[in-house]
Amino acid sequence: MKKDKQYTSESALKEKAVSFLELVVSGDVREAYRKYVGEDFRHHNPYFPGDAEALMLGMEESEEQTPNKIFNIKHALQDGDSVAVHSHLRQSEDDIGMAVVHIFRFENNQIVEMWDVGQSVPEESQNENGMF
Repeated sequence: MKKDKQYTSESALKEKAVSFLELVVSGDVREAYRKYVGEDFRHHNPYFPGDAEALMLGMEESEEQTPNKIFNIKHALQDGDSVAVHSHLRQSEDDIGMAVVHIFRFENNQIVEMWDVGQSVPEESQNENGMF
């Protein structure tokens, strides 16, 4: 059935989004871009110009400043050509970290658009469920 094929392809997109993030956090930023980012890539991070090159350079700079990041994926969700990855990112063992959500849009099996939002994990929380 076509439906099964669609699910297989959707699962592959989710795996690509996760692999992209894992490569970036491990310091292989250019390899992540080479393998997964499409030619017409754009992003919505307000701290960089909206092109692929600017964000890639920012990711490399981040890796130079904090090379031993700890990155744990909590959820990866997919809806059609969009994938959302919810993760816990820490700059070091002592860092309480932040919750981050990356949203990717794919075309032709390549990432062509990305959004990222983050929220610092508070020292104390009134919510007994925690952020993860």
